[in-house]
Amino acid sequence: MPILFGGFSLLLLALWIYCIFDVVTTDARDCRNLPKTLWLIIVLVLPDLGSIAWLIAGRPRIVVRPDGREKRAAPVPPDDDEEFLRGLRERVEEQRRKAREQQDRTDEQE
Repeated sequence: MPILFGGFSLLLLALWIYCIFDVVTTDARDCRNLPKTLWLIIVLVLPDLGSIAWLIAGRPRIVVRPDGREKRAAPVPPDDDEEFLRGLRERVEEQRRKAREQQDRTDEQE
């Protein structure tokens, strides 16, 4: 039984150390919900709860770009996301093209 609790304690210690380094190395602009300094204080003062809170609510989200590279970024509203708008325009054009082709086929059959 002591081995189980010792192993669990080591996992919590590793999580705490990981979260400290993650907070310190994260760019202040990318922190979510609270300022970076406050996140560091929370993780240091409340090791277990602070670490879990950082992973859930403070850590930046990772976005994978079309070229395969990862980028940490805050969510972007769809109307500000150029890539989303470009894809939307392409889908609309594709749907219009299909509708025209279908209309042309219907006109030819009549």
